[in-house]
Amino acid sequence: MSDEERGPAERQGLLRAALGALSGLLAGFGALAIAELTAAAVRPQSSPVVAVGGAAIDRTPAAVKDWAIRHFGTSDKLVLQWGIVAVLASLAVALGVLAARFGRVGAAGVLLFGVVGAVAATGRPDSTGPADALPSVLGAAAGAPLLYVLTARLRAAPRERGTAAGHPAAPADGLDHRGFDRRGLAQRGFDRRGFVRTATAAAAASTAAGVAGRALNGSSGKDAVASRARVTLPGPASPARPVPARAGLRIAGSSPFITGNADFYRVDTALVVPKVDATAWRLRIHGEGVRRPVVHTFDDLLRRELIERDITLTCVSNEVGGPYVGNARWIGVRLGDLLAESGVRPPSKGGPADQLVARSVDGMTLGTPVEAVMDGRDAMLALGMNGEPLPFAHGFPVRMVVPGLYGYVSACKWIEDIELTTFDAYDPYWVERGWAREAPVKTQSRIDTPKPFARPRAGTVMVAGVAWAQHRGIDRVEVRVDDGPWQEARLAAEDSHDTWRQWSFPWQATRGGHTLTVRATDRTGRPQTDLRTRTIPDGASGRHSVVVTVD
Repeated sequence: MSDEERGPAERQGLLRAALGALSGLLAGFGALAIAELTAAAVRPQSSPVVAVGGAAIDRTPAAVKDWAIRHFGTSDKLVLQWGIVAVLASLAVALGVLAARFGRVGAAGVLLFGVVGAVAATGRPDSTGPADALPSVLGAAAGAPLLYVLTARLRAAPRERGTAAGHPAAPADGLDHRGFDRRGLAQRGFDRRGFVRTATAAAAASTAAGVAGRALNGSSGKDAVASRARVTLPGPASPARPVPARAGLRIAGSSPFITGNADFYRVDTALVVPKVDATAWRLRIHGEGVRRPVVHTFDDLLRRELIERDITLTCVSNEVGGPYVGNARWIGVRLGDLLAESGVRPPSKGGPADQLVARSVDGMTLGTPVEAVMDGRDAMLALGMNGEPLPFAHGFPVRMVVPGLYGYVSACKWIEDIELTTFDAYDPYWVERGWAREAPVKTQSRIDTPKPFARPRAGTVMVAGVAWAQHRGIDRVEVRVDDGPWQEARLAAEDSHDTWRQWSFPWQATRGGHTLTVRATDRTGRPQTDLRTRTIPDGASGRHSVVVTVD
């Protein structure tokens, strides 16, 4: 081919590749739309994006999970889902370009991804069976032929009007003397009109299916929503003490004593928040040392004597000075009483089980020391949070709350099963991934105000924040300015040793740059360590500092 002829041919090849990439995106979009629509009929968790995302979370190293939480916070799941969509889009583009030349190979690639999604969906801990594979299978079954049909338009050579097959078209048809039309396309390049018609129809149908699937998935869980709306929490037999008037300092920029439900941190692995119908919910207690296995309903728990307590929860992924700590008023049933009624004895009293394994409806497993649940602390199966039934995002209808332990070993949301076993016999989800078996909360403190890199004016600047050492209590908080001496801060009144305490320190600020550091001492007399460690394997340690410039 001469140089004069090569230019139009190259342009034709590039255009075919670009349209092939578009075909791949349309086929991928169609496959996901059909999968989303099918998932509405099966269950939202069977969607391939959710299933593959969950499988990715399960197989991601703990250090990477910790990095994601640190950098993306509670948006880590959204980032993961968009990342999966971006990867799928890239693969769809590659398959489309390949299918523009080798149609069957590209279609086979789409089917292969359907198999991957089906395996991921049925392999999840919360899988309900083979039906979970349907969204991925039907999505691929729609996407593969769509890709083949679209790219067939790019490979087809339409018959020219008024010309016998195999004979060149007349110049009147718009072809130049080399057999190329004026737009640089080969005489029998591809069926442009057919491609546009097919692509437009595919995009419209996929959009309709996707919108319908989203709407149906969004409306799923209506029974659960209705069951929550019907819940009226009884008055507790053991109410929480009134919060002392001086427990909240009400200093601008400092955390409120009670964290609102909408502001309470959420760290878990559920890409779709489970919506559980309380009327159908059941909790099974069984295992080693359980002399009387039992199944409780939600109404069973509501009819029991309830306790109400203010308890601060902390996530093990919370960095020094981080936001994953919150204080709420919980109402629920004493977990120790339920276990005792089933004949469970703690190890200190001869019981054979030293680990309580809690299982969630989404397949999550948490391991809690039996001794900690039955040593008299206010460990509970919580039914309410801050005066209302648990929000879905925080575990409705029932979750565990155990003061003094990090959430990954104590705060099972959407709980449905409690098994008594031993630490030697079973490693729950996070322990399998390198986190410690037992994780008491470390003594920590945080500066809420001034914020890092703030520019306060010279004079009296109120430094304030919170400190916590759940189930031990905070005895003292101190602040240091630059390399100066430690100075005692003013502590707010203590509600209980299971809640955080607010503190404040009036600093006589002078112009220039300064570093403010805080440390707390718990009721055992042990000060917060200055040794900085990562969150893995049992929680971060170190002292929180902020740098400010005083004007």
